[in-house]
Amino acid sequence: MTAPLIEGRDLVLSFGNERVLDQVSLAIHPGEIITLIGPNGAGKSTLVKTLLGLQKPDHGEVVRKRGLTIGYVPQKLAIDQVLPMTVKRFLTLTRSASRAECEGVLGQVGAGHVIDAQMSQLSGGETQRVMLARTLLLRPNLLVLDEPTQGVDVSGQAELYRLIEDIRRDLGCAVLMISHDLHLVMAKTDQVVCFNRHVCCHGQPETVRQHPEYRSLFGVREADAIGIYHHEHDHEHDLSGHVVGGCGHDHSHDHSHDHHHHAHDHGTTVKEGAGTHQ
Repeated sequence: MTAPLIEGRDLVLSFGNERVLDQVSLAIHPGEIITLIGPNGAGKSTLVKTLLGLQKPDHGEVVRKRGLTIGYVPQKLAIDQVLPMTVKRFLTLTRSASRAECEGVLGQVGAGHVIDAQMSQLSGGETQRVMLARTLLLRPNLLVLDEPTQGVDVSGQAELYRLIEDIRRDLGCAVLMISHDLHLVMAKTDQVVCFNRHVCCHGQPETVRQHPEYRSLFGVREADAIGIYHHEHDHEHDLSGHVVGGCGHDHSHDHSHDHHHHAHDHGTTVKEGAGTHQ
């Protein structure tokens, strides 16, 4: 198998007395899409920051391929509403790029028409597309997206998922995408990682093309871009999210996402299916 672009090995991190990452191993390989799902407070963003070198773990190591270029789209972008800044200026804040290059990447994400617009006037979907375009100027080997559909309406979410798949195909890059929604994931994700301070489980998502609820909500074309991940753990949770048997991890932290019947397989490095720049 091709060597991973980036790999976290047995990562442990605590903030005070609170364990945030508990022996986490995760590897991302060239060209694959991994979706990291889990409840709020599960440590998903902390794990990503640790992989990117923005947060140092207490234990474990992160190994990155030499020369790896990473494009990172954060969860939120805070721009002063009274600060005049066009999209063109935003794209070139940290790197030089010609107007033609900016038009090119904006065109790739379907936002060519906003190049002279003020950032403060963009919709949620337009802002996400502009941030994606900014990373494309790097031609990244790995694209990291933290809650890419936050602030985007339902139909816009499906369109963004298709766009991310197109970017992966066109650039040949890997994608690590974070979501807090257990059920709404990209159909073409290669691996889904269920995460709650440790890797609960991982596997391939199932498409929902034939699922009547999703077809009703999104329509046929949109439903084809959405998947449901059915998974199993080696323990169960009570109504408060606490473990009632099987796994040796301390799950006293929040695990409030909806579990059906599932069971964890811990201690498994996610390797199949897996300097920082922004």
